[in-house]
Amino acid sequence: MTKLIVTGATGVIGHAVLESCLLRRQEVYVIVNPKSLRKKNLPHDPLIHILEFDLSELKFAADVIPHTCDVFYHLGWSGSAAAYRNNVYMQTANIQYTLEAVKLAQVCGCHTFIGAGSQAEYGRAEGALNEETPVFPEVGYGVAKLCAGQMSRLLAHQMGMKHIWARILSVYGPYDGENTLIMYLLRTLLHRQKPACTKGEQIWDYVYAKDVANILTALGEEKSVDGKIYCIGSGQAKPLKDYMKTIRDLIDPSLPLGLGEIPYSERQVQYLLADTTAIKNDLGYTMQYSFQEGMKETLNWYKEKLQNRNRHDR
Repeated sequence: MTKLIVTGATGVIGHAVLESCLLRRQEVYVIVNPKSLRKKNLPHDPLIHILEFDLSELKFAADVIPHTCDVFYHLGWSGSAAAYRNNVYMQTANIQYTLEAVKLAQVCGCHTFIGAGSQAEYGRAEGALNEETPVFPEVGYGVAKLCAGQMSRLLAHQMGMKHIWARILSVYGPYDGENTLIMYLLRTLLHRQKPACTKGEQIWDYVYAKDVANILTALGEEKSVDGKIYCIGSGQAKPLKDYMKTIRDLIDPSLPLGLGEIPYSERQVQYLLADTTAIKNDLGYTMQYSFQEGMKETLNWYKEKLQNRNRHDR
């Protein structure tokens, strides 16, 4: 049986990865922050082992994880929220955490290390993004992600492991953070309120978490190329306001959208699109979910979450 190690499993991508692992009946050692309020949402299954360690304590996890594991998925990151993205000390610490994750992977017998990068590594780029696109990150989060990817590749190769870095674009799906645009839209529209938005003219690529999880799972197999950077998105882009309208229409087409009520940020990315050629050529994978399909599942999950919360509050 394949044994995996996963950090950052309480997020939208991590949850989808765990669900994908369970479908494949893979055993997973999940490292979560002891202070995480979302760890209660992790799936309960004999194949899922929850281990409570902060990212600064990864070396201690080697004492409780078998040294016969196969693939390490490092999805965890401290300070990914917007308020912390330019905290240079917090972001720099993540580089060390990533290197500690590589060392833990090697101690636990993993043959492959897969790290989660970000679109923030590119900064404001033109055209579809791939591994050849020049990088010029403009926020500390992107700078640290870029450095973590490069340094972890060096260390993984020094330790005899395969290294894959996945630069993941805008992901949506169940268990997403409350401060993302899509969760904000769901929260306000379901309460019959008008969301305040930008004009929504940005050309954007949204990818469903289940597609991301399928790709990450495939990257852990033999088809992926050692040392390669894979840019993960849907490969489809359209104006952000079109996504907003799709979400609104799934809830109630008569609800208003506050387009243009807030200005663009100073460093607003206006074009985001992944070149998925490498994913198709190396992995043979094509996206399984349209935005409409993924949003229907996400909306159903969010409605159920609200119902459970309301029952709890009674």
